[in-house]
Amino acid sequence: MKPNIHPDYHPVVFQDSNTGTRFLTRSTSTSNRTVEWEDGNTYPLIVVDVTSDSHPFWTGKAHVMDTEGRVEKFERRYGVRKRPTR
Repeated sequence: MKPNIHPDYHPVVFQDSNTGTRFLTRSTSTSNRTVEWEDGNTYPLIVVDVTSDSHPFWTGKAHVMDTEGRVEKFERRYGVRKRPTR
C-alpha cells in the first residue's frame, strides 16, 4: 500500500441521542467534546441521532406501513386501466 494516503483511525465514543447508549469504536471522525470511558481514558465524543440501539429495524419495533401492493392500491384509487390487446 502507498504510505500517507489512508485516514487516521483513532478511538472514538459514539452516543445515541435517543437512548443515551454509548459505544467505543474506531473512526476517522473527530470532535471537540470528550468523555471519560470505563477504562479511565478520555476519548472524543460524537452524538448521533440513530444507532442500532434506537433504530426501529434493529429494535424490532418497525411498523409495516403498506400491506397491500402498490399496483393494487393504485388500481383501487384510480380504477383499473384497460390493457391493450395484441
